Formats: sequence, structure tokens, C-alpha cells
Amino acid sequence: MSPSKILLSTTSVYPEASTSAFELAADLGFDGVELMVGVDSLSTDIGSVAKLADYHGVRVWSVHAPTLLVTQGTWGSDSWEKLRRSGEAVQSLGGDVVVVHPPFRWQREYGAGFVAGIKELNASSPVKFAVENMYPWRTPGRHFQAYLPGWDPTPYDYDHLTLDLSHASTSRRQSLDLIHAWGPRLAHVHLTDGLGSFKDEHLMPGEGDQSAWDVVELLARTGFEGHIVLEVSSRRAKSRHERETLLGDSLESIRRAVEVGLAQRL
Repeated sequence: MSPSKILLSTTSVYPEASTSAFELAADLGFDGVELMVGVDSLSTDIGSVAKLADYHGVRVWSVHAPTLLVTQGTWGSDSWEKLRRSGEAVQSLGGDVVVVHPPFRWQREYGAGFVAGIKELNASSPVKFAVENMYPWRTPGRHFQAYLPGWDPTPYDYDHLTLDLSHASTSRRQSLDLIHAWGPRLAHVHLTDGLGSFKDEHLMPGEGDQSAWDVVELLARTGFEGHIVLEVSSRRAKSRHERETLLGDSLESIRRAVEVGLAQRL
């Protein structure tokens, strides 16, 4: 058996609410959920999330801190307080990972102390604060470096990293290369895909240029123990049934790729 848990991100059911993610995760057989804090009002009420998780028998193994552009107002304006609160939330829900985006360029004070601050959080908490790879913001005519200290976490002294395959594609990197470069710092994976567009596409795994199934096979073959989270856009689905089919088919493909990787390991 793979040591990795296969999770469903609550963002994967958008525009449906977080409640749908728990329902679908239970119905389809995911090992749990990653909660995106701020995606809807329920996601910010951890007590209500706990009741929902208990009702469906689906654990929240990871929390995505409200550090996105669209969640800047969630849980106040103090970025460090957002991270501390996210750590407390995931612990109370029985999980162990907080996904963190690097600061935006205009968050200068936060950005100046970010690397040291994340290291301190990881040293003082049982939760893994895993910094996610991002990408340069691009238009047809220019690039804009939107993140501090940078969108690529590779050269910085972070203990734990989150690999997002769509972000890798947008930055025109290959996820397999990042896995090899990061080594044991890789702690968490957002399994998705992209076609190198300047948009963050979050395609279904296997639909883009990131060799998604090779990534899953490699993770299984090398004994990766972190969570693999299906974090995709399912907005093209015209109904709940169609969304359920898209997510269920992806889950089946993930488990098949895991089996191939485990067989290669043996």
C-alpha cells in the first residue's frame, strides 16, 4: 500500500460549495480532504467544518492558508496570524499540513522575514508548513515578479515544499525536475496539470505537459509519504453527475498510477 493519502481539494468542486467536496470525497472514496480556507463562508468556520467532516467520515488532512489574492481579507490582515490560525485549524481537524503561498511583492515587511518565519513555525509546531511553488505573472508582452522572496522556492531555506503541477506548467518548468531538485523537502503535492499558458489552468492530471502519471508513479516508487491532493478546475462540468464523473475518473487513474509505481518499487 502507498504511504500517501489521496485527497480532494475543496476548490475542485467550484462553483459548488465546500460541503459538496466532503460529499464527493466520501462517495468517491478519497482518503480525505484539503480545505481551502476562504473559498466560501463555511471554510472559515472550523467548528462547522469539523462537524461536516465527522458527518461524512472524511478527515481534513491539510489546510490551505488564506494567502491567495482572493482571500487576503480572510481571517484579518496579519499574515503571520493567518498562518498560526491555519496551523491550529489543521491540528484541531486531525491533519498535519498547512499549504502556504509566498508573500506578494507589495507585502514587503512580511516578505522580508518570510523564510526565517516559516522556519520558526516549522521548528515550533508538529504541523508542516509547506511553501508552494508559484510562477511569474505573464502577459503576452511582459513578465511581472509578483512574489517575495521569489516564486520558485528551490533556492530558499524552506524545510517543506508543496509541488503544484499547474504552477510548474505556468512557470514553464517540469514537475519531475522539481521533484529531483527538492529531494526530501517535497512534502505535499497538488496533482493537476497545465499547458504552459500564462493562466493557472489547473487541468485534470494527464491533460497537460507535466507528465502527471509519471509524477505519481515516481512518488509511489520512491516511497513518498506526503499527501497527493487532486486540485483541479471542474468548472466545465455541466452537472453534479458530470463533476462526480470527472473527479472519480481522476481518482481511479491516480490509484492505477500508484499501483504501477509500487510494483516498480517491489
